[in-house]
Amino acid sequence: MTHSPSAIRALLAEHGLEASRALGQNFVADANTVRKIVRLAGVGPGDRVVEVGAGLGSLTLALLEAGADVTAIELDKHLVPVLRSVVEPEGATVVEADAMQLAWSALLLPEDADRPWTLVANLPYNIAAPLVLDLLEGVPAIERMVVLVQLEVAERLAAGPGTKTYGIPSVKRAWWADAAVVAKVPASVFIPQPRVVSAVVDLRRHRPAGTEAERAAVFDLIETGFNQRRKMLRRSLAAKVGPGDLEAAGIRPEARAEELSLPDWQRLAAVLA
Repeated sequence: MTHSPSAIRALLAEHGLEASRALGQNFVADANTVRKIVRLAGVGPGDRVVEVGAGLGSLTLALLEAGADVTAIELDKHLVPVLRSVVEPEGATVVEADAMQLAWSALLLPEDADRPWTLVANLPYNIAAPLVLDLLEGVPAIERMVVLVQLEVAERLAAGPGTKTYGIPSVKRAWWADAAVVAKVPASVFIPQPRVVSAVVDLRRHRPAGTEAERAAVFDLIETGFNQRRKMLRRSLAAKVGPGDLEAAGIRPEARAEELSLPDWQRLAAVLA
């Protein structure tokens, strides 16, 4: 039911289309890969799934094959008619929209709290991290995300303190969700082939770490600290912290931003408040 490489090439040729670099398009052309993503997502009959960047429907078909109720979002106006012809006869709903501008609360109607939404997607590389963070912040109806992204992005989202990939996206993600890299995907399964390895990252929402006012204060500190991540915090945060503030929060003044966990940043924000 899912697309083979020859089917992808045939659809593109038939409609005079090619992948858009500007939109970060790389179409998955491997049945084993899309079915593995569906298995990792754990979705089945009746589960509500939203997919961003559905493209030609490779992953959409695998989700439908598993019995999920799929809402597939696609920005490319040239791809949308082809996507509709492929997946709507199988039961999917296709929405032509920019996921970064979408009115999500209107799309994901919360009329059935016992059927939460899961985002399962091969995300365009150019929007992956910003979109994930935006959805964690603003769309609580999506309780889980299982997304295929560039390996570097996956590692940044899932990283913990003290690792090379730990940064602003890692700490911000921790405010709303746990995350883990659950699979690596070679470039060979895509048409066209990207120059990087991809990975599947699994994000599971938990209760926010604090109030909205607390989050704003913590995120302001995070952005300032990581803006000069090679400097010790007593220097990178010199404009915000006074003598003894770091010690009062249980943080060494010689520490650097990448050493601090989310609770560390929260304690510092509380001291400054």
